[in-house]
Amino acid sequence: MILPEECYIDEFDRYAMNDIPIRLIRLTDMTFVERNEVREHFRTSYIRRLGQPSDTVRYAILSHRWLNQGEPTYEDIKAGIAAGPGYEKLKKFCAKAEEYNMEFAWSDTCCINKSSSTELDESIRSMFRWYGNSAICIIHLAQSETIEDIMEDEWTERGWTLQELLAPARIKFFNKHWVPMTCDRNDKNYKDDINDFLVSGPLLSSLGRREPAEILETLERATGIPHDDLQRKFCPSPSEVDKRMTWAARRKTTRVEDVAYALMGMFDVSLQIAYGEGGDRAFCRLIEAIMQAGDPSVLNWKGEAARHHASHAIPRSPQSFISYQSLEFEGSGRLEMTMTSLGLRIPLVIFPLSVRSNLQAGHGHSITLACLLCPSVKIDIDTNYGLDSGDQYALGIVNYSLIGHVPGIRGKSACFILHRQPDVFRCVPVCKPKCTEFVGLKFSPPDERFTEWKLVEEVGLVQVDFPSIPDEPVCYIDRRYLQTVYL
Repeated sequence: MILPEECYIDEFDRYAMNDIPIRLIRLTDMTFVERNEVREHFRTSYIRRLGQPSDTVRYAILSHRWLNQGEPTYEDIKAGIAAGPGYEKLKKFCAKAEEYNMEFAWSDTCCINKSSSTELDESIRSMFRWYGNSAICIIHLAQSETIEDIMEDEWTERGWTLQELLAPARIKFFNKHWVPMTCDRNDKNYKDDINDFLVSGPLLSSLGRREPAEILETLERATGIPHDDLQRKFCPSPSEVDKRMTWAARRKTTRVEDVAYALMGMFDVSLQIAYGEGGDRAFCRLIEAIMQAGDPSVLNWKGEAARHHASHAIPRSPQSFISYQSLEFEGSGRLEMTMTSLGLRIPLVIFPLSVRSNLQAGHGHSITLACLLCPSVKIDIDTNYGLDSGDQYALGIVNYSLIGHVPGIRGKSACFILHRQPDVFRCVPVCKPKCTEFVGLKFSPPDERFTEWKLVEEVGLVQVDFPSIPDEPVCYIDRRYLQTVYL
């Protein structure tokens, strides 16, 4: 029989061995402490308290912009020979961590043994969780003195610092001189208990008292992340993909693959780390992993598709989402999205379209389409490509709902514009074998004379308003309109 206390210990051991960094810096002597040692160190105090493991294993974590050279490495700290401006920054971070009553701290410059590919892979996959489980994330803005300077600080433009801003529950900004940028101990949630988090003594800022919300408003302008998303606890998930991708759209990384790897945590997916595969391939793998969750917001992008071996439904980069439209996906349920050798396999509600006008405008075309099943509905699109009068066109509705196998569409539907061409290879007569061996076998030539549906390039999703359907309920239609396509 397992005693309740033993259950708590098992939970704590799992947490300590899986949800905190592989090693931490012990602040008293600036030496490394491995994860197993941390587990043993905190076990006694955890048994005494029997609270949440994260409340027991408390460590500070650093978010910063790396120097071009001179950052301390794992080998430097291990050998006790670390020196230079990067090490001075590390020591100042550790001093601030001690002011928060931390016993341990973590920095990405030196706490990862980058000569071990296994450790590097685990660290990159786990980093969002490590930042999220920290007691305090100390952010050093090396190019800022005042809150307004944040607008021009490179920290807001780097790929990895996005997760370092979102993941922690508590963050504290320090300027280039290591002076706190507000009077509050937690710059993310200024509603924390004032007795617990107000700064006193050496942490009081010479900048004077400011409303802590001011820094969040400045961050919103600098990063494009709404104030509410910055303030509330961020929940990683493969949802709201269109909105969240815009937060990464203008960020840069030194290694091109890191554009994708730095977003794994935010979308709660995992990729094998493979530096050298190229940024395009890494981002395609990220999108494919997100698609497995079935949230249709991942399809809400516009522009040129990625160079994918099978599909034209994969965006090239986070920049593809900048022009996303505000479409209604909530309540539409999950889409079955599977990448195959034929393309992205996805079931869509298909409504036929007719071309009303196809006018050349500048270097592109302005096109008006009408829904054949609801003639009052007109769709205007702009594309660099004209439409062929011999093709068939259709709406492919993505935000439908299903009861059983019966699809229901909304008054505001998010749709792809699809087209398909006549297939000359299917127009030849189909011969029946002259053989008496086939007893009772029926022969039938294919009725389909067109190729598979494809996306009209660079248009992305469009919103179609069906006037006779109310906004909230859905209109259930015959299942014949639900077709599986390969995009």
